[in-house]
Amino acid sequence: MLNDHDQRPRILIVDDSHLNISVLLGLLKSDYKTLIAKDGQQAFYRVFGEQPPDLILLDIMMPGIDGYEVCRQLKQDPRSKHIPVIFVSAMSQVADEEKGLSLGAVDYISKPFSPPLILARIKTHLALASQNRELERQVLRRTEELDRSRKDLIRRLGLAAEYKDNETGLHVQRMAEYTRLIALEMGVSETDADTLAAAAPMHDIGKLGIPDAILCKPGRLTEEEFETIKDHPGIGARILDNPDSELLRVAREIALYHHEKWDGTGYPAGLTGEDIPLSARIASLADVFDALVSERPYKQAWTVPEAISLFEEQKSKHFDPNVVNAFKRVLPKVLEVKERMKEY
Repeated sequence: MLNDHDQRPRILIVDDSHLNISVLLGLLKSDYKTLIAKDGQQAFYRVFGEQPPDLILLDIMMPGIDGYEVCRQLKQDPRSKHIPVIFVSAMSQVADEEKGLSLGAVDYISKPFSPPLILARIKTHLALASQNRELERQVLRRTEELDRSRKDLIRRLGLAAEYKDNETGLHVQRMAEYTRLIALEMGVSETDADTLAAAAPMHDIGKLGIPDAILCKPGRLTEEEFETIKDHPGIGARILDNPDSELLRVAREIALYHHEKWDGTGYPAGLTGEDIPLSARIASLADVFDALVSERPYKQAWTVPEAISLFEEQKSKHFDPNVVNAFKRVLPKVLEVKERMKEY
Protein backbone atom coordinates (compact mmCIF):
# COMPACT_ATOMS: atom_id res chain seq x y z
CA MET A 1 0.00 0.00 0.00
CA LEU A 2 1.29 3.46 -0.92
CA ASN A 3 2.11 5.83 1.88
CA ASP A 4 1.14 9.50 2.13
CA HIS A 5 4.67 10.58 1.20
CA ASP A 6 4.62 8.92 -2.21
CA GLN A 7 6.14 11.53 -4.53
CA ARG A 8 5.28 9.80 -7.80
CA PRO A 9 2.97 11.66 -10.22
CA ARG A 10 -0.70 11.01 -9.54
CA ILE A 11 -2.75 9.66 -12.46
CA LEU A 12 -6.56 9.59 -12.25
CA ILE A 13 -8.19 6.87 -14.37
CA VAL A 14 -11.84 7.65 -15.15
CA ASP A 15 -13.52 4.65 -16.80
CA ASP A 16 -16.57 2.46 -16.11
CA SER A 17 -14.90 -0.68 -17.55
CA HIS A 18 -13.21 -2.94 -14.98
CA LEU A 19 -11.10 -4.47 -17.77
CA ASN A 20 -9.78 -1.09 -18.96
CA ILE A 21 -9.04 -0.02 -15.39
CA SER A 22 -7.14 -3.26 -14.72
CA VAL A 23 -5.04 -2.89 -17.86
CA LEU A 24 -4.17 0.73 -17.08
CA LEU A 25 -3.37 -0.07 -13.45
CA GLY A 26 -1.00 -2.78 -14.58
CA LEU A 27 0.78 -0.35 -16.91
CA LEU A 28 1.03 2.52 -14.49
CA LYS A 29 1.49 1.05 -11.02
CA SER A 30 5.28 0.92 -11.03
CA ASP A 31 5.90 4.55 -12.05
CA TYR A 32 2.77 6.40 -10.94
CA LYS A 33 0.39 6.67 -8.05
CA THR A 34 -3.03 5.80 -9.46
CA LEU A 35 -6.52 6.93 -8.53
CA ILE A 36 -9.74 5.46 -9.90
CA ALA A 37 -13.16 6.92 -10.69
CA LYS A 38 -15.90 4.93 -12.39
CA ASP A 39 -18.06 7.87 -13.45
CA GLY A 40 -18.04 11.66 -13.74
CA GLN A 41 -19.21 12.36 -10.20
CA GLN A 42 -16.47 10.22 -8.71
CA ALA A 43 -13.99 11.98 -11.00
CA PHE A 44 -14.96 15.40 -9.60
CA TYR A 45 -14.63 14.04 -6.06
CA ARG A 46 -11.12 12.80 -6.82
CA VAL A 47 -10.01 15.95 -8.65
CA PHE A 48 -11.20 18.32 -5.95
CA GLY A 49 -9.94 16.22 -3.04
CA GLU A 50 -6.98 17.03 -0.83
CA GLN A 51 -4.43 15.90 -3.43
CA PRO A 52 -5.59 16.51 -7.01
CA PRO A 53 -4.12 14.37 -9.79
CA ASP A 54 -1.27 15.47 -12.03
CA LEU A 55 -2.94 14.00 -15.12
CA ILE A 56 -6.33 12.47 -16.01
CA LEU A 57 -7.04 9.54 -18.34
CA LEU A 58 -10.69 10.03 -19.26
CA ASP A 59 -13.15 7.71 -21.00
CA ILE A 60 -16.07 9.26 -22.90
CA MET A 61 -18.91 6.75 -22.79
CA MET A 62 -19.83 6.44 -19.12
CA PRO A 63 -23.11 6.32 -17.17
CA GLY A 64 -24.45 9.72 -16.11
CA ILE A 65 -22.11 12.52 -17.11
CA ASP A 66 -20.10 11.59 -20.19
CA GLY A 67 -16.39 12.30 -20.56
CA TYR A 68 -16.90 15.33 -22.79
CA GLU A 69 -18.96 17.07 -20.11
CA VAL A 70 -16.49 16.07 -17.41
CA CYS A 71 -13.67 17.64 -19.42
CA ARG A 72 -15.67 20.78 -20.16
CA GLN A 73 -16.42 21.36 -16.46
CA LEU A 74 -12.84 20.65 -15.39
CA LYS A 75 -11.46 23.15 -17.90
CA GLN A 76 -13.88 25.84 -16.79
CA ASP A 77 -12.92 25.52 -13.13
CA PRO A 78 -9.81 27.52 -12.05
CA ARG A 79 -8.90 24.74 -9.61
CA SER A 80 -8.60 22.07 -12.30
CA LYS A 81 -8.15 23.79 -15.67
CA HIS A 82 -4.36 23.29 -15.50
CA ILE A 83 -4.59 19.48 -15.13
CA PRO A 84 -3.85 17.77 -18.47
CA VAL A 85 -6.66 15.51 -19.70
CA ILE A 86 -6.07 12.65 -22.14
CA PHE A 87 -9.16 11.03 -23.62
CA VAL A 88 -8.89 7.23 -23.86
CA SER A 89 -11.96 6.07 -25.76
CA ALA A 90 -13.39 3.50 -28.13
CA MET A 91 -14.93 6.41 -30.06
CA SER A 92 -12.33 6.63 -32.80
CA GLN A 93 -13.82 8.92 -35.44
CA VAL A 94 -11.98 12.11 -36.38
CA ALA A 95 -14.96 14.16 -35.23
CA ASP A 96 -14.77 12.52 -31.79
CA GLU A 97 -11.09 13.45 -31.47
CA GLU A 98 -11.73 17.01 -32.69
CA LYS A 99 -14.48 17.49 -30.12
CA GLY A 100 -12.31 16.19 -27.29
CA LEU A 101 -9.39 18.46 -28.18
CA SER A 102 -11.70 21.46 -28.64
CA LEU A 103 -12.88 21.00 -25.02
CA GLY A 104 -9.32 21.40 -23.75
CA ALA A 105 -7.90 17.87 -23.71
CA VAL A 106 -4.19 17.67 -24.51
CA ASP A 107 -4.42 14.33 -26.31
CA TYR A 108 -6.82 11.65 -27.62
CA ILE A 109 -5.98 7.95 -27.66
CA SER A 110 -8.31 5.40 -29.26
CA LYS A 111 -9.05 1.99 -27.76
CA PRO A 112 -7.68 -0.58 -28.01
CA PHE A 113 -4.53 1.36 -27.20
CA SER A 114 -0.88 0.47 -27.50
CA PRO A 115 0.74 0.26 -24.02
CA PRO A 116 4.05 1.85 -25.13
CA LEU A 117 2.13 4.64 -26.85
CA ILE A 118 0.00 5.53 -23.84
CA LEU A 119 3.03 5.43 -21.52
CA ALA A 120 4.95 7.74 -23.87
CA ARG A 121 2.05 10.17 -24.13
CA ILE A 122 1.60 10.29 -20.35
CA LYS A 123 5.32 10.94 -19.83
CA THR A 124 5.32 13.69 -22.46
CA HIS A 125 2.28 15.54 -21.13
CA LEU A 126 3.43 15.33 -17.52
CA ALA A 127 6.75 16.88 -18.57
CA LEU A 128 4.98 19.62 -20.55
CA ALA A 129 2.67 20.35 -17.63
CA SER A 130 5.64 20.63 -15.28
CA GLN A 131 7.40 23.01 -17.67
CA ASN A 132 4.25 25.12 -18.00
CA ARG A 133 3.88 25.37 -14.22
CA GLU A 134 7.49 26.49 -13.89
CA LEU A 135 7.03 29.08 -16.65
CA GLU A 136 3.88 30.36 -14.93
CA ARG A 137 5.78 30.66 -11.64
CA GLN A 138 8.56 32.58 -13.37
CA VAL A 139 6.11 34.90 -15.13
CA LEU A 140 4.22 35.50 -11.88
CA ARG A 141 7.45 36.19 -10.00
CA ARG A 142 8.64 38.60 -12.69
CA THR A 143 5.24 40.30 -12.83
CA GLU A 144 5.29 40.78 -9.06
CA GLU A 145 8.81 42.20 -9.23
CA LEU A 146 7.78 44.66 -11.95
CA ASP A 147 4.69 45.65 -9.98
CA ARG A 148 6.78 46.31 -6.87
CA SER A 149 9.27 48.33 -8.91
CA ARG A 150 6.50 50.38 -10.51
CA LYS A 151 4.85 51.10 -7.18
CA ASP A 152 8.19 52.02 -5.63
CA LEU A 153 8.96 54.40 -8.50
CA ILE A 154 5.58 56.07 -8.13
CA ARG A 155 6.08 56.43 -4.39
CA ARG A 156 9.51 57.99 -4.90
CA LEU A 157 8.20 60.44 -7.50
CA GLY A 158 5.46 61.35 -5.04
CA LEU A 159 8.11 62.00 -2.41
CA ALA A 160 9.97 64.26 -4.84
CA ALA A 161 6.85 66.36 -5.35
CA GLU A 162 6.25 66.63 -1.60
CA TYR A 163 9.84 67.66 -0.84
CA LYS A 164 9.55 70.41 -3.45
CA ASP A 165 6.50 71.69 -1.58
CA ASN A 166 8.22 71.67 1.85
CA GLU A 167 6.32 68.54 2.89
CA THR A 168 7.87 65.33 4.20
CA GLY A 169 8.13 61.82 2.83
CA LEU A 170 6.04 60.51 5.69
CA HIS A 171 3.11 62.65 4.58
CA VAL A 172 2.58 60.72 1.34
CA GLN A 173 3.06 57.39 3.11
CA ARG A 174 0.48 58.23 5.73
CA MET A 175 -2.07 59.59 3.30
CA ALA A 176 -1.63 56.48 1.15
CA GLU A 177 -2.46 54.27 4.15
CA TYR A 178 -5.44 56.47 5.08
CA THR A 179 -6.64 56.16 1.49
CA ARG A 180 -6.47 52.37 1.67
CA LEU A 181 -8.41 52.23 4.94
CA ILE A 182 -11.18 54.50 3.68
CA ALA A 183 -11.47 52.62 0.39
CA LEU A 184 -11.80 49.25 2.12
CA GLU A 185 -14.43 50.67 4.47
CA MET A 186 -16.40 51.84 1.44
CA GLY A 187 -16.46 48.35 -0.04
CA VAL A 188 -13.61 48.68 -2.53
CA SER A 189 -11.89 45.34 -3.14
CA GLU A 190 -8.50 44.71 -1.55
CA THR A 191 -6.82 44.67 -4.96
CA ASP A 192 -8.33 48.01 -5.98
CA ALA A 193 -7.64 49.51 -2.55
CA ASP A 194 -3.98 48.49 -2.87
CA THR A 195 -3.83 50.11 -6.31
CA LEU A 196 -5.42 53.26 -4.96
CA ALA A 197 -2.98 53.41 -2.06
CA ALA A 198 -0.04 52.89 -4.41
CA ALA A 199 -1.28 55.66 -6.72
CA ALA A 200 -2.23 58.21 -4.04
CA PRO A 201 1.34 59.46 -3.37
CA MET A 202 1.36 60.88 -6.91
CA HIS A 203 -1.50 63.29 -6.24
CA ASP A 204 0.74 66.39 -6.30
CA ILE A 205 3.29 65.26 -8.90
CA GLY A 206 2.21 68.21 -11.06
CA LYS A 207 3.83 70.60 -8.58
CA LEU A 208 7.15 69.63 -10.15
CA GLY A 209 6.06 71.89 -13.02
CA ILE A 210 5.28 74.91 -10.80
CA PRO A 211 8.06 77.52 -10.37
CA ASP A 212 9.71 77.42 -6.94
CA ALA A 213 9.26 81.18 -6.57
CA ILE A 214 5.50 80.60 -6.46
CA LEU A 215 5.32 77.18 -4.83
CA CYS A 216 7.67 78.09 -1.97
CA LYS A 217 6.61 81.73 -1.59
CA PRO A 218 6.40 82.47 2.18
CA GLY A 219 3.74 85.15 1.87
CA ARG A 220 0.25 85.31 0.42
CA LEU A 221 -0.09 84.40 -3.25
CA THR A 222 -1.40 86.89 -5.75
CA GLU A 223 -4.46 85.94 -7.79
CA GLU A 224 -2.22 85.33 -10.81
CA GLU A 225 0.14 83.15 -8.77
CA PHE A 226 -2.76 81.11 -7.43
CA GLU A 227 -3.97 80.53 -10.98
CA THR A 228 -0.51 79.17 -11.76
CA ILE A 229 -0.71 76.83 -8.75
CA LYS A 230 -4.04 75.58 -10.09
CA ASP A 231 -2.23 74.30 -13.18
CA HIS A 232 -0.60 71.46 -11.20
CA PRO A 233 -3.46 68.92 -11.58
CA GLY A 234 -3.27 69.23 -15.35
CA ILE A 235 0.51 69.00 -15.31
CA GLY A 236 0.28 65.89 -13.15
CA ALA A 237 -2.22 64.32 -15.54
CA ARG A 238 0.14 64.89 -18.47
CA ILE A 239 3.07 63.39 -16.56
CA LEU A 240 1.06 60.29 -15.68
CA ASP A 241 -0.70 59.82 -19.01
CA ASN A 242 -0.33 56.09 -19.72
CA PRO A 243 -3.56 54.30 -20.68
CA ASP A 244 -1.87 50.87 -20.68
CA SER A 245 -1.14 50.89 -16.93
CA GLU A 246 -3.99 50.56 -14.44
CA LEU A 247 -1.79 51.93 -11.67
CA LEU A 248 -0.84 55.02 -13.68
CA ARG A 249 -4.45 55.45 -14.80
CA VAL A 250 -5.60 55.65 -11.18
CA ALA A 251 -2.63 57.89 -10.27
CA ARG A 252 -3.54 60.22 -13.14
CA GLU A 253 -7.18 60.26 -12.04
CA ILE A 254 -6.20 61.25 -8.50
CA ALA A 255 -3.67 63.86 -9.66
CA LEU A 256 -6.18 65.48 -12.00
CA TYR A 257 -9.24 65.53 -9.75
CA HIS A 258 -8.09 65.66 -6.10
CA HIS A 259 -8.87 69.39 -5.90
CA GLU A 260 -12.44 68.97 -7.12
CA LYS A 261 -15.15 69.60 -4.52
CA TRP A 262 -18.44 67.82 -3.97
CA ASP A 263 -20.43 71.05 -4.57
CA GLY A 264 -18.64 71.88 -7.82
CA THR A 265 -16.50 74.76 -6.56
CA GLY A 266 -13.18 72.95 -6.99
CA TYR A 267 -10.75 72.86 -9.89
CA PRO A 268 -9.68 72.25 -12.62
CA ALA A 269 -12.97 70.97 -14.11
CA GLY A 270 -15.56 72.09 -11.54
CA LEU A 271 -17.00 68.57 -11.30
CA THR A 272 -19.79 67.87 -8.80
CA GLY A 273 -20.80 64.90 -6.65
CA GLU A 274 -20.22 61.45 -8.06
CA ASP A 275 -18.91 62.87 -11.32
CA ILE A 276 -15.68 63.21 -9.35
CA PRO A 277 -13.92 59.79 -9.42
CA LEU A 278 -14.17 57.97 -6.10
CA SER A 279 -10.38 57.56 -6.04
CA ALA A 280 -9.93 61.33 -6.04
CA ARG A 281 -12.67 61.91 -3.45
CA ILE A 282 -11.01 59.48 -1.05
CA ALA A 283 -7.44 60.68 -1.65
CA SER A 284 -8.50 64.31 -1.24
CA LEU A 285 -9.86 63.77 2.27
CA ALA A 286 -6.87 61.62 3.27
CA ASP A 287 -4.50 64.33 2.04
CA VAL A 288 -6.33 67.16 3.80
CA PHE A 289 -6.56 65.25 7.08
CA ASP A 290 -2.85 64.56 7.23
CA ALA A 291 -2.00 68.14 6.27
CA LEU A 292 -4.31 69.51 8.99
CA VAL A 293 -3.04 67.36 11.87
CA SER A 294 0.65 67.66 10.95
CA GLU A 295 2.86 70.46 12.25
CA ARG A 296 4.77 72.47 9.65
CA PRO A 297 7.16 75.44 9.88
CA TYR A 298 4.34 77.72 8.73
CA LYS A 299 1.53 76.33 10.94
CA GLN A 300 0.60 74.49 14.12
CA ALA A 301 -0.97 71.06 13.95
CA TRP A 302 -4.73 70.86 14.34
CA THR A 303 -6.17 68.44 16.85
CA VAL A 304 -7.99 65.41 15.49
CA PRO A 305 -11.37 66.65 16.84
CA GLU A 306 -10.79 69.97 15.07
CA ALA A 307 -10.14 68.17 11.81
CA ILE A 308 -13.25 66.00 12.22
CA SER A 309 -15.29 69.11 12.96
CA LEU A 310 -14.09 70.66 9.70
CA PHE A 311 -15.04 67.53 7.75
CA GLU A 312 -18.53 67.61 9.27
CA GLU A 313 -18.87 71.26 8.35
CA GLN A 314 -17.66 70.58 4.80
CA LYS A 315 -19.87 67.53 4.18
CA SER A 316 -21.62 67.93 0.83
CA LYS A 317 -19.54 71.06 0.23
CA HIS A 318 -15.89 70.18 -0.13
CA PHE A 319 -16.14 66.47 0.70
CA ASP A 320 -18.27 63.49 -0.29
CA PRO A 321 -20.44 62.81 2.80
CA ASN A 322 -20.03 59.03 2.32
CA VAL A 323 -16.24 59.40 2.36
CA VAL A 324 -16.43 61.51 5.53
CA ASN A 325 -18.61 58.90 7.23
CA ALA A 326 -16.31 56.05 6.17
CA PHE A 327 -13.29 58.00 7.44
CA LYS A 328 -14.92 58.48 10.84
CA ARG A 329 -15.65 54.75 11.08
CA VAL A 330 -12.01 53.84 10.48
CA LEU A 331 -10.60 56.70 12.56
CA PRO A 332 -9.10 54.35 15.22
CA LYS A 333 -7.10 52.59 12.50
CA VAL A 334 -6.15 55.94 10.97
CA LEU A 335 -4.79 57.11 14.31
CA GLU A 336 -2.76 53.89 14.62
CA VAL A 337 -1.12 54.69 11.27
CA LYS A 338 -0.59 58.31 12.33
CA GLU A 339 1.19 57.16 15.49
CA ARG A 340 3.27 54.51 13.72
CA MET A 341 4.45 56.98 11.06
CA LYS A 342 4.75 60.08 13.22
CA GLU A 343 7.46 62.66 12.63
CA TYR A 344 10.04 63.57 15.20
